[in-house]
This record gives sequence, C-alpha cells and structure tokens, in this order.
Amino acid sequence: MTATTKTARRRPEDRPDEILSAAMDVFTEKGFAAARVEDIARQAGLSKGAVYLYFESKEAMLQALVERSAGRIANAASTLSLMGADDDPERAYRAILKMALTALSDPEISAAPRLVLGEAGRFPELAQFYRKRVIEVGRTAMAHLIRTGRKNGHFRDVADEAALLAFIGPAVAQMMLSTVFRLDDDPELDPGDLADAIADIVLNGLKPRSANDA
Repeated sequence: MTATTKTARRRPEDRPDEILSAAMDVFTEKGFAAARVEDIARQAGLSKGAVYLYFESKEAMLQALVERSAGRIANAASTLSLMGADDDPERAYRAILKMALTALSDPEISAAPRLVLGEAGRFPELAQFYRKRVIEVGRTAMAHLIRTGRKNGHFRDVADEAALLAFIGPAVAQMMLSTVFRLDDDPELDPGDLADAIADIVLNGLKPRSANDA
C-alpha cells in the first residue's frame, strides 16, 4: 500500500494525533530548533499544506503535545485537589502524587515536558506557555490543598512557597531521574510505592506538632 493510499484512507479526525506523533518523533530526533514542518509532514505521510490545516507552526504542535501530556496531568491534579481538599487533603495529595509519578515515569508521556525543559532557554515563549498551562495549574491545586489542610487542622502552619516546592518537586525529580538521567543499574521502582513513600516523608513534616516537639 502506498503512502498516498494510506493518507487517503485516514479519517480526518485522526490526523491531528498522527501529526503530533510525527512531530514528537522529529523533535526527539532532530531537536526542536532544527525540526522543520516539512520534516514532520514527511514523517506523518502528509503534505506540508495538510499539516498547516491543523497546526499553524511547530510551536503550536509542541504546545498541543504538552496539553495532551503534562496539561492533562495538571488538570487531573486540579480536579483531585478540588474534590478532596475539604474532606481529606492528605489523601488527596497522595492520590495526586501517585497519579503524577505514574504518568511522568512513562517516557512517552514525559517526552513533551522534557523537551520543553530542554528548550526553554532558547524558546522563552514555550517556557512561558508551560509555566502558565502546567506549572501554575499544579501550583494552584497544591496551594489549595495546603491552605485547606491548614484551615481544617490537618496541616500545621508552614511557609507556602516551601510547602509548594516540597509538594511539586518529587514529580519533576522522578520524571528526570527515570528518563533523562536514568542509569542501567538503577533499581526498578514502582511509581505508586514511591509516591506513598514520598508522601509519608512530606506529610509527616506538615502534621501538627505537639508541645514537646516545638
């Protein structure tokens, strides 16, 4: 079957995902700066003009890749925070951390966030997009958990920014250590078990202290 025949038989609604998959392949192989829209079109088996029907630029493609990976994780964290903070912020945090570590340990899911982190210095507009669309959404979700937990007595009074870093940092560290910086002899860690262990460490530092601990 020829490439033309394959293209003709595709459903139009599938093409954005096919283009994005091709874009990720090209970005990974060539780097974002060197990647060209015609390279992506060739990888997807489409004409350059057909690609532009769906995405106006390679920057738009990378943003879409972020939306369907890290963006979805941030949205899920926001939902879990809003649903669980009032009832049990500790359980909500554990659920968010387990979800995030499990997802970001998957190289296919973490590929777009890792690419943005690597290219942020040269493409500040991508960094700003990621900050607004992913980081700020996650920070807002975690801040809500911290404030609610402090208000209802689950958490003690701590510096908000320090608590936010402690909450969010493990997911970023696991993403990088399980992909970019992974060594052949690194132990295989179950993301769910790791999330529980990290949550125990973080949350035990947040629980109210007795007079003897002060």
